[in-house]
Amino acid sequence: MDFEGRDIISIEDFSQQEINHILDVAKNMEPYAKTGSEILKGKILATLFFEPSTRTRLSFETAILKLGGSYIGFAEPDLTSARKGENIADTIRTVENYADVIALRHSLEGSAKLAADFSSVPIINAGTGAEEHPTQALIDLCTIRKDKGKIDGLKIALLGDLRYGRTVHSLAYALSLYNIELYLVSPENLRMRKDVLQTIKNRIKVTENSTLEGIIPQIDVLYVTRIQKERF
Repeated sequence: MDFEGRDIISIEDFSQQEINHILDVAKNMEPYAKTGSEILKGKILATLFFEPSTRTRLSFETAILKLGGSYIGFAEPDLTSARKGENIADTIRTVENYADVIALRHSLEGSAKLAADFSSVPIINAGTGAEEHPTQALIDLCTIRKDKGKIDGLKIALLGDLRYGRTVHSLAYALSLYNIELYLVSPENLRMRKDVLQTIKNRIKVTENSTLEGIIPQIDVLYVTRIQKERF
């Protein structure tokens, strides 16, 4: 299965077969976290983070270093030409000359897709507004499969801010490709986005609740996300 040159914009761009392949490769590469590797020697990752990040940015940067590559980028957009009014397209046109792949985090929904439209190198969506966070969904699937030994057949609950939490949007899309039951637990005003809900309900059994009462004994996995105050 060949992913060379491919963008990662939405988890919806991947089939279950492709996701399973990624999870298999990730499992085989786990030893590199300790031993390191040179498989990406000479490759440069650009991390363009227009929003705050700790785990995602450091994960990308650590991964490229562990695999023999290097990285450039920024985590403070106020110190870049964006402060002077440079738009995403022009930033991408510049950075693509320095890097082999770009990981982008931005507050605007659709920004990763826009970047991909202007980029000659692959774009990885590292979180766009309240839209999606596809690489986080892949990590979450890895964790579930590693802990439970499977994904199919599980009963999984997503708890918290389901309206603005981009991680749960990507995870819900991904989980809907498997034979699972999904529980969505949140206050009324933080329910899952209608576009996401409509898509996943067409694929799997989905139950919406405002409380965990009676759910905990039934589920295999509980995924909790914080309130996204910065999106209000």
